[in-house]
Amino acid sequence: MKLISWNVNGIRATLKKGFMDFFNSIDADIFAIQETKCHAHQVEIDMPGYFQYWHQAEKKGYSGTAVFTKVEPLNVRRSGIDFFEDFDNEGRVLELEFEKFYFVNCYTPNSKNDLSRIPYRVTWEGKMRDYLKGLEEKKPVIYTGDLNVAHKEIDLKNPDTNKKSAGFTQEERENMTFLLERGFVDTFRHLYPDKTDVYTWWSYITRARDRNVGWRIDYFIVSESLVPYIEDSKCLMDIMGSDHCPVELQIDFNKN
Repeated sequence: MKLISWNVNGIRATLKKGFMDFFNSIDADIFAIQETKCHAHQVEIDMPGYFQYWHQAEKKGYSGTAVFTKVEPLNVRRSGIDFFEDFDNEGRVLELEFEKFYFVNCYTPNSKNDLSRIPYRVTWEGKMRDYLKGLEEKKPVIYTGDLNVAHKEIDLKNPDTNKKSAGFTQEERENMTFLLERGFVDTFRHLYPDKTDVYTWWSYITRARDRNVGWRIDYFIVSESLVPYIEDSKCLMDIMGSDHCPVELQIDFNKN
């Protein structure tokens, strides 16, 4: 299977920048997007052969997730998830259950430049870890999306000057560590532990992409039991259309 995840920073804008060309050429089995910034009825996307699932924020033009899949899921959950009672209105999580795994598409809250949302973020992370572990008791989990954290210093260009920046604070990095310590694996870093200058987000303001001054904050994270089936994990840095680039996971359940 080929899985793709992309924070599109507004699907309507990205559609004008070649989204469908990339979508059709990559031919993914499951394609997840974050930060849709619209409600499903506000955009029509013709995707023959795909089932479409959307979870929008109550606030128009904000947040939102969607998944396009060739394989019809057994179940889809947009809301009603226990710990999301206080978070549902932002459309940040979309969960699909398939025969062999759960697929969880997530747009993790940003802590804001002044770090005022750190408490909210820390609460979110703890509850998300518990939720993912609960799913894993039933079947393995593939967790993907814009998780809004560069975990290690290797995951951003300028770690020394960003220790107090949203996405690289001690609290955010520790929460990623806690998740991985509970039996989950960052697929890209598992395959490429020492690979540098690979990022998934660049600031528009400073034209950082031209200089590759970026952050790796988009992930495919999987249950440890799925590691033997991983074929590759990539950051598709040459794909334009957003301030993020897509990430790709190739996984073969018929291996071994």
